[in-house]
Amino acid sequence: MIEEGEYEAVRSVWTSVRREADLPPKLRIHDLRHSFASHAVMSGETLLTTSRLLGHRRIKTTARYAHLADDALLAAAEKVGAILMKQVAGEATPRR
Repeated sequence: MIEEGEYEAVRSVWTSVRREADLPPKLRIHDLRHSFASHAVMSGETLLTTSRLLGHRRIKTTARYAHLADDALLAAAEKVGAILMKQVAGEATPRR
C-alpha cells in the first residue's frame, strides 16, 4: 500500500514532468497506463505480457485497461473473416 507521503512525492514529480513536457494539466499517470495497455495489445502483445508489464496480478484488470481502437477491431474482424471465407471456399469443393 502506498503511504500518503509517497503518493504526494509521485504526484509532485508527475506535475513537474507534465509541465516540462508541456502536457495537458488534466493528464494523469493513470491515463498513460491505459494508453500503454491499449497500444501494447493493439501491437500484438498478449494480455498476459501486458499484465506483467503493468504489474497487474490479474489479467482481468489488464483487460479493462486495454481498450482497442475501432481500426484495430475492424482489422481483427477482417482477418478472422478472411480465414472463415477460406474455410468455406475449401469446404465448397467436392470431397474425395
